[in-house]
Amino acid sequence: MKERRVLSRLALILSVPLAASLKLNVTAIGARDGLSTLECWQTDKPFNTSSQPGTAGTAIATLSNVSNLSYTIIPSDFDGGVHNAPYAQWVVFTSGLAYITLPGGDGTSAIVSGGQFGLIFAADTADVSRKGHRTQYPGITETIALQIPTQDGKVPEHSVLHMGPCAVNEVAGIREFGTAGTSLDQVNPKVEGWAYNLLPFHFR
Repeated sequence: MKERRVLSRLALILSVPLAASLKLNVTAIGARDGLSTLECWQTDKPFNTSSQPGTAGTAIATLSNVSNLSYTIIPSDFDGGVHNAPYAQWVVFTSGLAYITLPGGDGTSAIVSGGQFGLIFAADTADVSRKGHRTQYPGITETIALQIPTQDGKVPEHSVLHMGPCAVNEVAGIREFGTAGTSLDQVNPKVEGWAYNLLPFHFR
């Protein structure tokens, strides 16, 4: 038990530079040449290590200033139809399932499952996209969405990794930090191994 506590604390120290090397990848609904697109974005601001009480030592990313927050309950099998994003906004699907398609496009689509990978950014407002996008909710339960417009409609600084939605392995990287010794009882084996090799002594 004592060994695991020492390894956990050392692993947490190792996690600090790991956070600084990570950036958030997110599926975005953008626009090019007047048409909506699906793109994989990487935000410019890297994760930092939080010093806030209650989350100190964990990974935190400041995404953007926001103007308000709404909580939306969407029934199962609901069709949102073709529409533009009402604002440049973050959308967090906390549960359920969303299926996003582009009218008249090349068949590109995105399936967004609510939960840890349920964050997207919608930027295809009417001033940049003539047709918008379609969102359907084919899940067997309701979908819960948090809609969070950015302040002054500002799109966060980012780079486009590629056209099309982000793949699961492109958004899962932050989990390396999330499990890397932030709990004294649950230590990422990979980080624990690094910590063990760095110790000047070993427990028996």
